[in-house]
Amino acid sequence: MEERKYPEQSPFAVGFAGRCPRCGEGQFFDGFLSVKDRCRVCGLDYSFANSGDGPAFFIILIVGFIVSAGFLFVELSFQPPYWVHVVLWLPLTLILSLGLLRPLKGVMVALQYKNKAAEGTLDG
Repeated sequence: MEERKYPEQSPFAVGFAGRCPRCGEGQFFDGFLSVKDRCRVCGLDYSFANSGDGPAFFIILIVGFIVSAGFLFVELSFQPPYWVHVVLWLPLTLILSLGLLRPLKGVMVALQYKNKAAEGTLDG
């Protein structure tokens, strides 16, 4: 039987959209972060999808930079009371972290598919 050829998808485009990394059409997520078993359009088995702690690491870097820079700017420019910092930076940290988690997980899995990444094994 002839295997269908799919056009190459941009890992960032399909990852941010939460689409299948092979066909770019089927939904990848089943809920907020849980991954479906397979694509309903092309039938790709998603059992390879394991992003690990990669998305959380990048979120720490991105959100940490934004919040730290904003905190320092506000503190050095306006010197507000501490409660203002709590009101500003705690919600921003939560919103940015939760908002970036799903797209970054999608990108990590799409890159994993594109590069045919798999768990390392030892020969023997």
